[in-house]
Amino acid sequence: MAAFVDHPVVLFLVLLVLFIAAAAIGALTQRRLLILRDEDRDDFNVVQGATLTLLALLIGFSLSMAVNRYDQRKNLEENEANAIGTEYARADLADPPVSAQIKNALAHFTQLRLAHFRTRDPEEIARLERDTAQSESQLWSLATQVGKDKPNPIGATVVTGMNDVLNAQDYSEAALINRIPIGTWVLMIAIGLVGCAVQGYGARGSLSRSLLIAILPVTIALSLALIADIDSPRGGMIHVEPQNLARLVQSLQR
Repeated sequence: MAAFVDHPVVLFLVLLVLFIAAAAIGALTQRRLLILRDEDRDDFNVVQGATLTLLALLIGFSLSMAVNRYDQRKNLEENEANAIGTEYARADLADPPVSAQIKNALAHFTQLRLAHFRTRDPEEIARLERDTAQSESQLWSLATQVGKDKPNPIGATVVTGMNDVLNAQDYSEAALINRIPIGTWVLMIAIGLVGCAVQGYGARGSLSRSLLIAILPVTIALSLALIADIDSPRGGMIHVEPQNLARLVQSLQR
């Protein structure tokens, strides 16, 4: 399931086939096994309306969850860029040799973070995470050196700023793995299948008119694919563009 959610196009195609099949099974059941009588249609309409309403609520709540997580990733990317830029300016408070080392290390760290946001290759991501961990160790080592050389509010300012940089990176990483639970996806897909089957079961008229029941499977599949696209930080077309980190890299290279 997690693999499908990370690939919205594949998820859409798979769900479309499943939902159309569920609608077709419902239609065949109504024609050949359990014919829906006119006197039972009112009760059926109640069940159908309740099922589709529940599905709509689940899709709406899930979309809201995905959008909130997307906004959180954007805000944390901005906070991370601000923390790095602030610490870069505070590096001037340290002695010149250490100040230059801190600025160079921060510039390298920013490039790593920018590449981490942009890449989608798992091997490249693993390499960037290793390089980022090494860069963080170097940055903290330089900050502690400033704190030891200047055991006063000036040194504390540099150390606190570096702590903010490292915390901002941790928060960004945590936001990347904060996804819609798999259980929610299972529930939405299950109710979607039931809704399509019920829609097919209640179809009337000839087969050509019954083809209209395909509208619901397409709509549900598109909705779930959109949610997956927004919720996936690296899959699909919708993802956070690290504009703040990119602008910061350009400013540090001047």
